[in-house]
Amino acid sequence: MDGLVLPNMDDVPDTGDEDSGSRGLRGFLRRLTSSKAELEAQELQKTSGSEGATPIKACATRRRACVAGTLRTVTLRPRGGAPALEAELYDGSDVIDLVWLGRRRIAGIEPGRLVRAEGLVSVQDGRKVMFNPRYELRGSA
Repeated sequence: MDGLVLPNMDDVPDTGDEDSGSRGLRGFLRRLTSSKAELEAQELQKTSGSEGATPIKACATRRRACVAGTLRTVTLRPRGGAPALEAELYDGSDVIDLVWLGRRRIAGIEPGRLVRAEGLVSVQDGRKVMFNPRYELRGSA
């Protein structure tokens, strides 16, 4: 035998049970051929969907939105001479920066934390941003 040959995903029978995702041959092959980052992104998308949140990728600018995901980074960055706490939220589809003006620290806002945030989406320097969002801490990732 020259090597392991995986079947084409189109040739694998569909069980019709897409919600289970990880069951059956199709789910096994998907997990086998996906990278760790892809699997984490899929899991985050499921989590944010169950929170009733809009995927960040689908958020329109100058519209209010509710997003949920994991905080990747949290930094203190002055804006206009005043402190500003910035956190990058990732939901598996895209990222959005959450910015709290006038804050140096917020208890519970730390990398790896699951957060649900609501506010007005804008774009700054080509990135989606939410200033002073309402937020809910949802546990650790």
